[in-house]
Amino acid sequence: MSEELLSVELIREALNTKFIGRPVLYYPTVSSTMDAAKMAVLDGVTEGTVIVADHQTAGRGRLGREWVSPPGSNLTFSIILYPKLEHLPRLTLVACLAIARSIEEVTFLETSIKWPNDVQIGGRKVSGVLVESDVTGDKVNSAIVGIAVNVNLDTGAIPEIADIATSLERELGVPVPRLAILAALLGEFEKVYKDMRKGEPVQLEWKQRLTTLGQKVTVRCGDVVRKGVAEDVDDDGNLLLRLPNKKLEVISAGDVTLKG
Repeated sequence: MSEELLSVELIREALNTKFIGRPVLYYPTVSSTMDAAKMAVLDGVTEGTVIVADHQTAGRGRLGREWVSPPGSNLTFSIILYPKLEHLPRLTLVACLAIARSIEEVTFLETSIKWPNDVQIGGRKVSGVLVESDVTGDKVNSAIVGIAVNVNLDTGAIPEIADIATSLERELGVPVPRLAILAALLGEFEKVYKDMRKGEPVQLEWKQRLTTLGQKVTVRCGDVVRKGVAEDVDDDGNLLLRLPNKKLEVISAGDVTLKG
């Protein structure tokens, strides 16, 4: 693992955005960028504020999972947004597209997306997305998009994730500048987010990148388990699962496992 220092000044200089990362807050160590972002929302920060941490002591992913991220190895950050209610379901796909595009732009590695929120390289997870929102009635008070990218993490040295996760350094064989990935990712996020708000069909590119469609899958969400064929996704990114009884069920969230 190769360490690379980050700072507010370095991040600001690297960005080429209008509002994403304007401003940016940086913490060497924090419990979670999601928690720090929630506190920033209470302070009334503007849309596009980004919270970056070099190390999280209690970082979390979807379904309550921990995200392994030793200091100096990965990118962990959260983006604060104030979207309309109809845009809220698409924030995960916006983030996944931004991650996939930026990795390809900087490293030329080919990426894919596993429904609903895993960006993969060669079938192994390299990045994940967590969206948490505060909604009152039909008004979104805030939405926080948490993103983690395995940049220079030696996933092969961590037995519990060695077979299912990878990093950019593991794929390329050389360290990758975290700042370059962060700047490219925030730039792509701003582009996709603005396109989505203008009504552009950004979900089409997201769908094209999905590896889940057409596969026999098991979907777990809490204690509920569904098995069937991942037939399609709708415009909000929900999975359309064809059950054994031929009925089509709409799955809005869950953990997908491909059946052998």
